[in-house]
Amino acid sequence: MKNAPTLLPTATRAVGAWRRYAAWSLDAAVVAAVSLSLTWSRLQVATHAIGTAFATLTSRLDRQLGDALLHGGDPAQLTPSLLHDPGVLAAADALQSALLALCLPPLLAYALLGFLYHVGFQCGRWQASPGQRALGLVVARVDGSHASPARLALRHLAASLSWLTLNLGHALALVPPHRALHDLLSGTVVLDDSHAPRLPAWAKAWLVLQALLLAGLLAWGLRGYLTLLQATLA
Repeated sequence: MKNAPTLLPTATRAVGAWRRYAAWSLDAAVVAAVSLSLTWSRLQVATHAIGTAFATLTSRLDRQLGDALLHGGDPAQLTPSLLHDPGVLAAADALQSALLALCLPPLLAYALLGFLYHVGFQCGRWQASPGQRALGLVVARVDGSHASPARLALRHLAASLSWLTLNLGHALALVPPHRALHDLLSGTVVLDDSHAPRLPAWAKAWLVLQALLLAGLLAWGLRGYLTLLQATLA
């Protein structure tokens, strides 16, 4: 049996966290876009259901609060009564179901497509996903040889542990030997074959764009919360 082909001699430097993150985020954007497009009709229905359920819950809470204030009820007893009110419970259950319907389909689609996408491309000639390929990265066994499909599947599934540890598993890539938790568990390493010690300008711009989008989303969410709070108290 022939030995598995090894990497180029230049691909010997383990990759730091920022280059890995830039590559991962490129891939995540592609997989997320496809996942959203496949589940878009479900998301539209779920979004409408959330609006309806939230309006029903808010109306029910307003009515209960108004009745309590009108009849001089004890404020200390208001919360327990709301928690046992059938109308409030039904509205809360409807809102919870709508939220699950909004989140679950794209998450399941992302998980399945992400598995096929990453493992499929890393099994190929590139030994890398398209995002990793764009930044000159390759995924291999510790000795530099090609990783088997089973090992790459284990690596991808083990990445969930890196997320579940609140990214502490990913943070291991910040320090030598620059292997994340899922690399250690699967016996793999991400190597650099880019001949570039620093991130290219386009990758830096991509990271800055993500930071700006995150700041914009936080500002939009805060504004929406304040608007909702103002409408509720009005």
